[in-house]
Amino acid sequence: MYVYGLGQSLTLLEAPPAPGTAAVFLLTSEELDRNPRLPGLEGVLHHTPGARDARVCKAEVRRDCLSGTVVVPRRGNEGDRVAFGYLLTRDRVVLCDDTGTAHAILKRLGKAKRWRENGPGRFFCEFLEQLLARELHHLEELEDRLSQLEDGVLAGEMEGFNAALSPLRKQALGRLRFYNQLDGVACELESNEMGFFTPEEQRGFHMLEKRLARLRDEAQLLREYCLQVRELFQAELDIRQNRIMKILTIVTTVFLPLSLVAGWYGMNFTGMPELRWAYGYPAVIAASVVIVLLSLWVMKKKKFW
Repeated sequence: MYVYGLGQSLTLLEAPPAPGTAAVFLLTSEELDRNPRLPGLEGVLHHTPGARDARVCKAEVRRDCLSGTVVVPRRGNEGDRVAFGYLLTRDRVVLCDDTGTAHAILKRLGKAKRWRENGPGRFFCEFLEQLLARELHHLEELEDRLSQLEDGVLAGEMEGFNAALSPLRKQALGRLRFYNQLDGVACELESNEMGFFTPEEQRGFHMLEKRLARLRDEAQLLREYCLQVRELFQAELDIRQNRIMKILTIVTTVFLPLSLVAGWYGMNFTGMPELRWAYGYPAVIAASVVIVLLSLWVMKKKKFW
């Protein structure tokens, strides 16, 4: 467990915070299960959701606290799902994290951030901002991969397309869902039903909402881009199939008259004069060659290929 004091900077504390001072408690799910006694959180700590149980981003208003979960659509350093449980009171913040991601963010905030005044609302807003710090970069990477996939389709590289597109489409959908859910959390915090936050902190949550709206628009564009690339692949596949069918149609059309000749002279009626004609065989060959050449000339003139 880590305890940070909230002041003009974020400071790691070695002793419990004094009553009435703002502080951040960072626990794991196992530590939370042991129900530790934390100063200033008596009677409300049990409302903190565990990180292992988090499935969506949500915020719940209770009688004397705010609690919820945040699930980020990416994996930690060891491949674990990045998820947090949180609890907010008037002067306390509790974070539950099993991956070490929250601790890394707290250390970054402690080194970089300086505030004239600080509180749970401002801290939590900055914490969520840190979670979104590289989201635009991730969306750009996703767009680059889709662009490469599109270029490959136009270059005729059709093998493995669906296997490559499917994870990209899932990532775009996952990020869109994440931004929508986190926007609901920011909206709930901005409403400030419990009166925990100052007007300046409410403005911070409002700015967070606007940023999430822009990210949501970018994710929606990427999702539509996935559909466009899928349609392009289907169009190229249809063109390739049409070319195959065109070749088969030309071959069938060329050899159909030859089939008629073969069927005609395969009847072997006794009254057919060509059966005893010495030049009948080479004459049929010559006629077949003329028919093939004539058919090809007509198709070429009609621009069938």
